[in-house]
Amino acid sequence: MSPFIATIKKINNIDSLNIVEFDFEEIPLKMMSLDLNKDVQIGKRVKLAVKPTNISIAKNLSGEISLSNQLVAIIKSIENGQLLSSIILEANDTIFESIITSDSSKRMNLQKNEQVSILIKASDLSILEVLND
Repeated sequence: MSPFIATIKKINNIDSLNIVEFDFEEIPLKMMSLDLNKDVQIGKRVKLAVKPTNISIAKNLSGEISLSNQLVAIIKSIENGQLLSSIILEANDTIFESIITSDSSKRMNLQKNEQVSILIKASDLSILEVLND
């Protein structure tokens, strides 16, 4: 998991579907959820998480895409295995890990210190903890 802290800015709810909007260091993020803890309220700080296998990487991204969450990041390290690659990224002083296929890592010619985009679907973001600070 790649945990990080954000603040809840807005909650949209229709029936049992919730779209929660966050501020992560002035970057807007969105999460889709069917159930929300009663402590999830506007203005609260939360610890968010995303699985490394749910973080996609884009290089030279242009145009519109449907993914709600896009962050600019710098590649800190790359470990290419036979099948999978672990890419360590830094965005806003926060470390994220992306697990992608080694074929994709090589095809994209990813390099240390290169700037890329991190892409996360709203359904892949989750609240680990509501912080009481």
